[in-house]
Amino acid sequence: MSGTVVAVSSNSGYSFSKPNRDSVRLLAGLGVEGDVHAGTTVKHRSRMAKDPTQPNLRQVHLIHEELFTEVGEEGFEVEPGELGENITTRGVDLLALPVGTLLHIGDEVVLTVTGLRNPCPQIDRFQDGLLKRVVGRDAAGNVVRRAGIMSIVEEGGEVCPGDTVKVELPSGPHQALRPV
Repeated sequence: MSGTVVAVSSNSGYSFSKPNRDSVRLLAGLGVEGDVHAGTTVKHRSRMAKDPTQPNLRQVHLIHEELFTEVGEEGFEVEPGELGENITTRGVDLLALPVGTLLHIGDEVVLTVTGLRNPCPQIDRFQDGLLKRVVGRDAAGNVVRRAGIMSIVEEGGEVCPGDTVKVELPSGPHQALRPV
């Protein structure tokens, strides 16, 4: 499975959306250089309030562009970076990947998928009703989260729109993604 980077985004301050950039530099073990969520320990405000010493499993947030098309059919207008992601992709079923999947981006970058993004009420402040479109329930009543995945940086480097994304699944039994 392979895909493409559509957009890259970062922000040095806490805000819901992140401006698009021509490129971002990923730093091994930290995240996106200059981004507020970069670091070895958690940087998400609610997680820092609970335990600021937790490891940062949310260094890089990825969302599939196909989600924007889906919610667009329901009347929502969402562009890359507006849901706070660092990397917007096309052509990779991010939500179906197991924990531990390696994402090879461009010639240098390697990310390890850690889990799902757990969408928060800020999504409704961005566009009223959007939270119900990115979090729902399946036929069995299980919660389904569709607002992207989280990862850590194994090997750093520059990421630009147009870079390829190659998927390397982990060996052995696969563990389904859970919120991190």
